[in-house]
Amino acid sequence: MRFKDVFSIIGPAMIGPSSSHTAGAVRLGRTARQILGETPQKAAITFYGSFAETYQGHGTDYAIIGGLLDYETYDQQVASSMETARESGMEFTFIQGKGLYAHPNTVQLELFTETNQVKVIGSSIGGGTIEVNHIDDFDIRFSGSYPTLIIYHQDRPGMIVELSQMLLRENMNIGYMDVDRKGRSGEALTVIEVDSSISKSLIIEIGSISGVRKVKRVDLTEVH
Repeated sequence: MRFKDVFSIIGPAMIGPSSSHTAGAVRLGRTARQILGETPQKAAITFYGSFAETYQGHGTDYAIIGGLLDYETYDQQVASSMETARESGMEFTFIQGKGLYAHPNTVQLELFTETNQVKVIGSSIGGGTIEVNHIDDFDIRFSGSYPTLIIYHQDRPGMIVELSQMLLRENMNIGYMDVDRKGRSGEALTVIEVDSSISKSLIIEIGSISGVRKVKRVDLTEVH
């Protein structure tokens, strides 16, 4: 599969009990938080499939919240993350979803601050590995295994060329790219996985490209 890596074989260093239900959930929560760009004040968390059936007993609930607090999978604070989140003023609800879902371990995260919000849907696909398959109104896929640019922009000729040339100039190799758009010349979302870290200055420069509305960075490889 496209998104399998070493985590699929040995799993990440983590707080237990399950790599799929806890480590993967931490990574999904952390990914959504990084797309939002800050710690959410409110979170509506909808579990599907196996997640919905076992999220309390397997620790998926506190794992997701730990990710929203930007904890690493191995951080001892994950186990007490719900108490920490409540003490900090975060409001969160857990919902058992019904109907179709992308994978048995799927979660939808709707995150809010006073000025910002995002909806992310993703799955824990084994050994702590994840797959994000939906951001806001866009069907988009990426693994979170590499530093990733998430670019909201207008669909226009030359946009992907400009992005690629900018990364080439920075000697950055593109490992994977996915694009979705709402319609011709409408709103679009591009995700680009690269093999090296993404600087703040590059994010600012990409944000200055004509037609780019917002740029986010997901980097689960960063160590606090």
